[in-house]
Amino acid sequence: MQSTIHPTAIIAPGVVLGDGVVIGPYTVIEDDVEIGDGTAIRSHVHIASGARIGCDCRIHSGAVLATEPQDLKFAGEKTSLFIGDRTVIRECVTLNRGTKASGKTVVGSDNLIMAYVHAGHDCVIGNHVVIANSVQFGGHCEVGDYAVIGGLTGVHQFVRIGRFAMVGGIARASVDVPPFVMAGGHESFRYEGLNAIGLKRRGFSSAQITLIKDAYRILFQSGLLLANALEKVKSECPSEPEIVEILDFFSSGTHGRKFIRPFNQ
Repeated sequence: MQSTIHPTAIIAPGVVLGDGVVIGPYTVIEDDVEIGDGTAIRSHVHIASGARIGCDCRIHSGAVLATEPQDLKFAGEKTSLFIGDRTVIRECVTLNRGTKASGKTVVGSDNLIMAYVHAGHDCVIGNHVVIANSVQFGGHCEVGDYAVIGGLTGVHQFVRIGRFAMVGGIARASVDVPPFVMAGGHESFRYEGLNAIGLKRRGFSSAQITLIKDAYRILFQSGLLLANALEKVKSECPSEPEIVEILDFFSSGTHGRKFIRPFNQ
């Protein structure tokens, strides 16, 4: 299927377009950009050099993608922004490309990124993630698959949000959010229990949810130091994939990660 380009759009000669791409009025796409089959780009979008966009994405008006990172250490090095398939990017979203730290910013497939979201340099966002309006990510953040982040939340640089986690709206996410939990709060960011409803909706069994609860009770309610609590989880909980994922999350990381102890579950 032939691509459709509005006559007012400006497309650099080095742009690679797949089949059936639609580009709306007054959109500007710079050189060294690749766009997959079936992707639709609305009006007044700016896609800068280094963007690699997958198939069947929907990019709405005013989005600005792959522009230079807002990092004083950036020295003009060649970096990229990767966006997977079927991701929806709503109005006025800004996604910066990476720096020499990793060379890329990555957004996965099947995501919904709502209006006015910003993701800074070197962020990695997984698949099936929902990010509500005006969420702001600092550089180097990581978001696991199926996470949900409420509107107007600020996520501090280097913070990780685990798979199937949910962060409430108007939150100040200044510490890592482990997989499978809920977190929120502006004045005091805190964990608020297991994301049990979200897990049920995603097909987790009652046995899996109970196992996750047991692990987090040890980690947050035993009164043990974190290292000792992790050893207790390892020795007392079955080595199911969910337990391994929790242990790996807490034991990984090199940027002075901090976790909140209270857990009301």
